[in-house]
Amino acid sequence: MTETADNKNQELLAKYDKESAYRTDLQKWTWIVTILAISLTVFQLYTSFRGPYVTLIQGAIHLAGGLSLIFILYPAKRTFLKKRGVPWYDGVLALLALGVNFYIVFEYRRLVSNQVTILGYSTLDIIVATLGVALVLEATRRAVGLPIVIIALVALAYGYLGNVFPIPAFQHSGFTFDRLMTSMFFNTEAIFGTPIRISSTFIFLFLFFGVMLTKTGIGKFFNDLAFGATGRMTGGTAKAAVTASGLQGMVTGSSVANTVSSGSFTIPMMKRAGFKPEFSAAAEASASTGGQIMPPIMGAAAFIMASNTGVPYREIILIAIIPALLYFAGVFMGTHFEAKKQGILGLPKEQLPTFGGIAKRLDLLAPLITIIAMLYLGYTATTAALWGIGAAFFVSLFRKDTRMGPRDILDALEQGARVALPVIAACASAGIIAGIVTMTGLGGKIAGGIIDLAGGIFFLVLFFTMIACILLGMGLPTTANYVVTASMAAPALIAFDVPIIAAHFFVFYFGIVADITPPVCLAAYAGAGIAKANPMKAGITAFKLAIAAFIIPYAFVSNPVLLLQDWTWATLIPALITALLGMAAVSASLMNYFLAKPLIIERILLFASGLALIYPNNLVISLSGLGIFIIIAGIHFLRNRKNDPGKGLATS
Repeated sequence: MTETADNKNQELLAKYDKESAYRTDLQKWTWIVTILAISLTVFQLYTSFRGPYVTLIQGAIHLAGGLSLIFILYPAKRTFLKKRGVPWYDGVLALLALGVNFYIVFEYRRLVSNQVTILGYSTLDIIVATLGVALVLEATRRAVGLPIVIIALVALAYGYLGNVFPIPAFQHSGFTFDRLMTSMFFNTEAIFGTPIRISSTFIFLFLFFGVMLTKTGIGKFFNDLAFGATGRMTGGTAKAAVTASGLQGMVTGSSVANTVSSGSFTIPMMKRAGFKPEFSAAAEASASTGGQIMPPIMGAAAFIMASNTGVPYREIILIAIIPALLYFAGVFMGTHFEAKKQGILGLPKEQLPTFGGIAKRLDLLAPLITIIAMLYLGYTATTAALWGIGAAFFVSLFRKDTRMGPRDILDALEQGARVALPVIAACASAGIIAGIVTMTGLGGKIAGGIIDLAGGIFFLVLFFTMIACILLGMGLPTTANYVVTASMAAPALIAFDVPIIAAHFFVFYFGIVADITPPVCLAAYAGAGIAKANPMKAGITAFKLAIAAFIIPYAFVSNPVLLLQDWTWATLIPALITALLGMAAVSASLMNYFLAKPLIIERILLFASGLALIYPNNLVISLSGLGIFIIIAGIHFLRNRKNDPGKGLATS
């Protein structure tokens, strides 16, 4: 990739992905960033080997490094991105971020002692806590975006003014300013709650693991593997893009970043093959978004889910397999129907990677296999990540172009901290929101409000929860969205006896699909920037392609067998078959092609039959959907045969 292309990709990332809008011309601050970033990564690796410190100290050092780097790297306004160097006030903020967090480290014994319980916090404590909260919010605004900061500020206002809240059912006694600030910054229920605790242990290591995989060239290997497997099929370029993005998403966990990195290669190829620009952008965006639900890494939220549900992470990634495969099967079907409609064939054999060339690089899968094996042997996520990092380093030594020397190792350590910065900020601000929810009992009140609004009707409870998750997801990163909805919306589903893991997966899925849900579909907009396509049309097409993501959560809530809950082969196989057939029908309806171009009434019937097939708890409804599906398939077969006697099933 040329330097010009790299610059364009970085501009796209900065435009659509707040996390990528960082300074590139640091001048004399470069070495300060390098030292801070490497120190943070070394600290994380050290505590992974020796075991973490107590939660407050581990979290404070983690947050100190993250916030100080954010103030140096991320300007107060995007318009300042092209300015050289770092202004003095950002240097001051970076020092303050280090100071308030190391205050916790140095004053830890007193802050957790009976002295505070009896005498209360000192004036200096309150000042430090207030500064700490303010710095967290400002760093989050810079690195993640304003929406999550607004929600956190509203939460703080609710904590302070709860006694005058206009809705009586949501009123509480309210907390003083001093109590609010110290509770947010000096205990383990808010900023240093579960999100930062998980970020300062598991999440950072897995993000660093992703950096190490990048150093081995696994992204190119995934592309070659995908093109080798699907390139010759009908619409092979689009199917390969979907497959490659799903594979890369396993280790990147970022919708927009994956869209830009993969899309810079796949989108032009799809356009050259004959796909419209809007479809090319949509196919890449929908596949890249699905990367966040593809095991084994699934983005940062999966680690927090393991903590919230009490389900070990190794079981979380097993549970996630079937929904993820169903999602990508749905996107794959959509690309197939579009290719058939446009008459786009696969790539010639000479343009595809050879089996021999792919086989020579199978060792690149060793780090992923190592992590999965370690998890299923019963080791902790921390141990598995460390072994995976070691395997990635070992694999890099096999080839001259990936072999890591001292400079490469230092660069990897620096990049490991850099990629974690938005996650650190998002987790800290999400902790503020979660802390207020815990202090005020807001989660139970919102869950009750959702149930009351739905009139106790289960489907409406699901629908309102979905809308809340999507709306929050339009402004919040996946991790923060999950933290908020898991504490506010998931309890409403659990109240209807939905298994806890199904309830949490439900809110997790709908927080993710916000990236491809118009009008705020950032992954689709990023893809449209590469494809030079209409952004809104790309977003609508991505929504159609990813329709499975809007159906699967309803399916696994109604039938937890799809999440491997109380399953047997006799219950799982029929559920899988009907789900796949149902998604094929819905996808064909939305893409306006099945075995032939359908009439309007056929599209309506296909959509209805798809929903009926996916609905698992009523045999009559499912059989009715299957009957309609078979009848329309027969009609299309006969229509093709009548128009072209040699065609028949060949159109499929």
